[in-house]
Parts: sequence; C-alpha cells; structure tokens
Amino acid sequence: MPFAHGAPGSNQDWAGTWGTAPADAAPKTLETFTNQTLRLIVHTSIGGSKVRIRLSNELGTAPLRIGAAHVALRAGGAEIVADTGRALTFGGRPAVVIPPGAPVLSDPVDLVVPARADLTVSLHLPGEAQASTVHGNAFQTSYVSGPGNFTATAAFPTQRTITSWPFLTAVDVMAPGAATIVALGDSITDGSNTTVDTNRRWPDVLARRLQTGRPDVKVGIVNRGIGGNRLLRDPGEWPPFGRAVLARFDRDVLATTGVRHVVLLIGINDIGHPGTGSMPAAEGPSAEDLIAGYRQVIARARAHGIAIHGATLTPFEGTVFPGYYTAPKEAVRQAVNKWMRESGEFDSVIDFDRALRDPARPTRLQAKYDSGDHLHPNDAGMAAMAEAVPLQLFGGAKVAPR
Repeated sequence: MPFAHGAPGSNQDWAGTWGTAPADAAPKTLETFTNQTLRLIVHTSIGGSKVRIRLSNELGTAPLRIGAAHVALRAGGAEIVADTGRALTFGGRPAVVIPPGAPVLSDPVDLVVPARADLTVSLHLPGEAQASTVHGNAFQTSYVSGPGNFTATAAFPTQRTITSWPFLTAVDVMAPGAATIVALGDSITDGSNTTVDTNRRWPDVLARRLQTGRPDVKVGIVNRGIGGNRLLRDPGEWPPFGRAVLARFDRDVLATTGVRHVVLLIGINDIGHPGTGSMPAAEGPSAEDLIAGYRQVIARARAHGIAIHGATLTPFEGTVFPGYYTAPKEAVRQAVNKWMRESGEFDSVIDFDRALRDPARPTRLQAKYDSGDHLHPNDAGMAAMAEAVPLQLFGGAKVAPR
C-alpha cells in the first residue's frame, strides 16, 4: 500500500536527488587538504523546495572538522548563480566535527532546486583533513582553493581541480510525494569511460527519461556505483573498489532518503577479477554462489518494503584486462542471467545484456556501444541501458514484505 505522507517537513517529504558511494582511498592517492575550500559539483535528478546534504567520515580514522559549508546553483565552472547561495548549518551551528566512522546531515535550507541542474557544495576544511572517505572516480570536475574559507565566494579562486567527491555522499530535496531509486552496482553504474562533465551515466539518462516520460511520477535517482565493486567479497588489497554490496547495503541503500526502488547491477567483477593478479583465483564464485548473494539482497530489500529490480550482467568477451574473461567465467555469467530471467525472484528484471550485446556474437558488446575496453559501455551504450529500463516500474508505493 502507498506510504502515508508525514507532517510538512517530515522525513517522508524528502527524496534523494543525488548521491554517491564512498570507498577507502588508495594509500598512494590519499589527498590531504589544509585550510582549503572544496567546491564540489553535483547534478540533481529531481527538484525540490529545500535542500540538505550528507557528509561522511565513515572511513576516516581521525575527526573531520568542517569549518563552513555552503550550497548554491552553479553558473558554470566553479562560479555560482547570484542570490542562490545558502550557508549550511549542522544542529544550528555553522561548523561541525564529524567523528571517525560517522556521517552527519545538515539542517535544511530554503532553495528552489531544479531537476537535472548542477549544484555547488562548498566545504571549508580549516585544519588538516585526509580524504579517506571519498568517491574516487566522479567523472566530474570539482575545484580546490588555496588557503582560506571561500565557501560563499561567487568567483571561486581555483588552485587546482579534482575528479573525485571527498566527504560528500548525498544531497536531498524536499519533494512531497516523491520516491528515490538507488542504482547499486560497479563501474558500469558509476560511469567508467563516459565523457567527463556531461552526466552520461545510465542513471543520469534514466533520470532525464523519467522527467519527460513519466511526469506523473516524482522519483529521484541516487547512484551508488563503485568501480571494481563486487557482490560477495570485500576488495582485499584494492580498497578503492569498496566494500562488497552485501556489506554496504545498509549504508548505501537503507540509509538513502526516500528509497523505494533498487536497480541492482553487480556481479561481473565477482566473475572477472579472480585470477587476474588483482584477486586470487580461489575467490571466483559459482553461479550458485552469486545467486545466493542476490537472494540475500532481495530479502533485505523486501524486509524494508523496497522493490528490487535485477539487471542482467553485460557482455565482456575480448576485454583488454588480461585474465578477466575466460570461457568458464562466461558460463557463470550466462547461468546467472538465465536464473534472473526465469526465476521470478526479483520484482522485475531489466535486461541490460540484451540491450548491449552484439546480435552476431552475443558474448561481446556491440561495437557502437563499446568504450574500447570491451567491458564498459560508452555514452551511447549508457543511453541504450537507460532506454532498456521500463518506466512503468517506478512509483511511490511501498512493497509488501514477502
């Protein structure tokens, strides 16, 4: 049955308009900021009348001090639109110290946020801050200042640029009656090999389709893809690949504001990584191992009234990564996809494999959808994936536990 809406301003009036999944930074690439301001660029999926942000020190080992935070509409580059800047507070205070292992949610501020618009989120880090909680592959340019607090400065004094999202994990908007879709997956959901600064990831394209094709349904999309991520196992010696989906499900799905749907595209790295040198061959799963993992995700989603939509694993023969593809690994992919299509265990199945495969050689990506590494789709492939998602799947109703 549909959720009843709470009193005005209640959490049920809020939806996720943007989000990402943090992972540990690789030790060799761990960035440190000292008395600097970050101006992070994010792209909304749904609009609203108020905004709040979620910051995270969940993977940090020392307290994270935020001296000031600010949100605004983006004019272009690092500049903000005049009169749209809003200072953010945390429990009524302009600064906050986030303990290791913790997130923090800002107080709401009035700001009319359009759908599919760029926001700037500016954070002043007054002390020394290591970006140990970060989404490392943003495919979006953000900006770092020299020394000082420039959170409210319209013409930002950029010292250098980054293509990561340190500390910021979510942006919510007040949108009564809206729901949130979580896109949960690996680099294909994260947007690897898409054009930087153009928002061509398949969840971005799906958000555009929903805005134009289903204006009657208000849904935001939060992208919780992590490059290299797996369903069953943590990353071992490769911390930027992130905790396994089974380990991060509560943080990246259940803690997402307004979540009603999950699109799950995960498993190709479970199959491909073992035996490549990055992961031991003994970690290679059987189809039955993966199916057991999917069943756990299905059960945990449904226990919270969340619809779970499974996505078939996409072709990868010929990939440039040595050892990633073998005939036995392909057999596991085929068995998993067959189970997804035939078992009826997901609430629906989105056939990304069918959308991307070469009709003449279905174990390979179609050339027009191939980014060049024969594993990751290009911009056109991402659009084809988004087109393969039936828009009628999504609404604001709660799924009854089974």
